[in-house]
Amino acid sequence: MKAIQFRSFGGPEVLDFVDLPTPQADADSAVVRVMAASVNPSDVKNVAGHFEQTVLPRTPGRDFSGVVADGPPAWLGADVWGTGGDIGFTRDGTHAEFIKIPLAALSRKPTTLTYSEAAAIGVNFVVAWLGTVEYAQLRAGETIAVIGAGGGVGGAVVQLAKARGARVIAVDRRPLDADTPAGCLIDAYVPFDEHVTEGLQQATGGAGAEVVYDTVGGVAFETALSLVKRRGRVLEISATGKRRVEFDLIDFYHNETQLFGVDSAKLGVAESAPLMTALVEGFENGELTGPAIAQEFPLEQAREAYAAVAGGTRGRVVIRM
Repeated sequence: MKAIQFRSFGGPEVLDFVDLPTPQADADSAVVRVMAASVNPSDVKNVAGHFEQTVLPRTPGRDFSGVVADGPPAWLGADVWGTGGDIGFTRDGTHAEFIKIPLAALSRKPTTLTYSEAAAIGVNFVVAWLGTVEYAQLRAGETIAVIGAGGGVGGAVVQLAKARGARVIAVDRRPLDADTPAGCLIDAYVPFDEHVTEGLQQATGGAGAEVVYDTVGGVAFETALSLVKRRGRVLEISATGKRRVEFDLIDFYHNETQLFGVDSAKLGVAESAPLMTALVEGFENGELTGPAIAQEFPLEQAREAYAAVAGGTRGRVVIRM
């Protein structure tokens, strides 16, 4: 089969288009013909050497959609999708024509999504689900402020929050496009600038938000703490521009803030499958919408796909096999 592989860390130029043995199913695994696989910022960082668990040589890629080509008879020919924090890191990933995954990782793709759309769901919606549903346990009627709402994870958080009946305030450097899946759902927009705390207070009648999902982290961390109301929940997934942070501990404990770190990379492809399956109903009943696909590349142009993501393309980048 054709695949992308890297044997050393670096930029997109270390990615090689190679021939590898096609994997074979066994009693515990199935083989999926990959139809599409997105390129996430974490894939770019993986190739660059930012993850200490990565074992070389490696085929990268976390998200995928495809068709079961070999495995249990009940699954043969089924359209599936998935994601995982192990594939692309400690086991070969999705930027290849075929991938071998555990049987427990099989999850049927929503019929309402194309292969490209389904391939661009995994990382963003799994980390959004972990934070909003499992950790913060966001409830109908609560207000959530989403820092970085215009990004991939932020947009997924917006959709999941609205599906749960929450009021959503987008906090970003620029307004969201009204015709995007997330932009058409927000209830209010607050610019991420020196007046963001005052803006959020005005948008909430001085109450603050019950939940703050900070998809930026680092430089936005202290701001996130300033937006949450007493006994509210703050979720962090990143450390953009600043790994070590400082904040007023007295203000923090007086406010009785709950702080959660959310790391979907801890979930392997098998552990992520139940969350992917939980998302299916939302996409099929129209509560959730597939992301905007900015660019598609054939597998042999993976370097260009990675360069596009590294350059900050707005919208998802997908590799089609």
